[in-house]
Amino acid sequence: MKRFKITLILFAALLVVSSCDKDFEEINQDPNNPTSLPSHLIMPTAIRNGMNEMYSTFTGGDMGSCWSQQFAKVQYNDEARYIPRQAIIARVWSTFYANVISQANAMYNLAEAEENNNMMGVALVIQAHGYSILTDLYGDVPFSEAISADEGIIAPAYDTQSGVYSGIIDMLTQASALLGTNGTIDSGSDILYGGDAGLWKKMANSLKFRALMRISDVQPVGPQLQALVDGGNMFSSNADEAKLIYLSADPNANPLYETIVFGTRGEWKVNSVLVDMMLGSNDPRLPQYAQKNDADIYRGKPSGLVNVPSIDYSYTNVSAIGEFYLQPETPGYYMSNAELQFLMAEAAQKSLISGSASTYYEAGIAASFDANEVSDNGYIAANMLQTSTALEQIGNEKWLALFAQGLESWIEQKRTGYPVLAPALEANISEIPSRINYPEIEQSINAANYDAAVASQGADNLTTPIWWMN
Repeated sequence: MKRFKITLILFAALLVVSSCDKDFEEINQDPNNPTSLPSHLIMPTAIRNGMNEMYSTFTGGDMGSCWSQQFAKVQYNDEARYIPRQAIIARVWSTFYANVISQANAMYNLAEAEENNNMMGVALVIQAHGYSILTDLYGDVPFSEAISADEGIIAPAYDTQSGVYSGIIDMLTQASALLGTNGTIDSGSDILYGGDAGLWKKMANSLKFRALMRISDVQPVGPQLQALVDGGNMFSSNADEAKLIYLSADPNANPLYETIVFGTRGEWKVNSVLVDMMLGSNDPRLPQYAQKNDADIYRGKPSGLVNVPSIDYSYTNVSAIGEFYLQPETPGYYMSNAELQFLMAEAAQKSLISGSASTYYEAGIAASFDANEVSDNGYIAANMLQTSTALEQIGNEKWLALFAQGLESWIEQKRTGYPVLAPALEANISEIPSRINYPEIEQSINAANYDAAVASQGADNLTTPIWWMN
């Protein structure tokens, strides 16, 4: 009897072992590196993950629109005073590496096996954009070894910002060459362009123009910019621009809506710099950007301040963000047509490309008005480009057109210096941040490469300049 029980136990154990062995490969698949699903199924998740992070009130709001002084906060002013949340800094890093770049790389590998050039091009565009966000926020970041865990690299080296930008531009160049050749883009999975490879190609080239302008003060990029203009395959209207139109209900609505309206958190308001500028020029976009306060006027709040809310600045006497921008379907932008037109105006003014800076400048304003569904009402005629103040006018108008595009409005303001901004009141540091610090965990899990990056680019603090600012 004892021998029979032992035999049963051994038989059961054998079944368990053989069962585990039978399913071992399936159980141990890396979900971030799928090997058998169609490449297009990864696309909507990678797009939405990146866009949700950029438009999060804690990322694009606190570290974007507050730092570019388009938004202000009533009570919780640490971020506006340049004390960012370390948990959000770590989340941005992990989101773009694990949930955007890694997924897009998996998409590329699957598309390559499918011999689908169009999907390979899409994957490269998404990766390039992800890396551009990371390097513009942090500085030196892992690039060449960033997603090489399958090769045994678990502590990737940080590439220099110039090296990352070279890689980004190469990716976008490759993407443009691939798009429109062979293969298909599933229209159901393509939540940006509905399967139109031609529009993805325009996006790749427009993002490349932006990347080149970003580094135009530190590298000679005129011939590359002119080649893109001559190619004529960038955004030419608002119908071309790269934007995700959100859905009408939580959890797939615009993050501003989900936090401020659905989540009933009216903390984020409009900044006095924005309101004063727009009132001063009778800007017809102001009713779209802001709501009137309890006194039926537009009133912004300056950045910073510790002792609020108060009689001076409260939840009712400061204008809320405009209802136009708090709709669930409000789009999130990779890049707008208005931004491209202003970049081209700047490039023309600096003689980096041919063409009229005034023409591009006016096209940028018109594109922004169209996106905001307002009429010109003589605004362009009253704000014609003047030679002596051209770059400031272009920078100011681009900043206005980037309203609620938090990270991009901050990145471009720190690049151009326009509009000219004073640091927040009662700020924790004496200047507007140039970057965010690395996630604290990098100092322990990737210490040698973290230390090398800090030695290369400067101290890991908010005021160390990004490479293209030098």
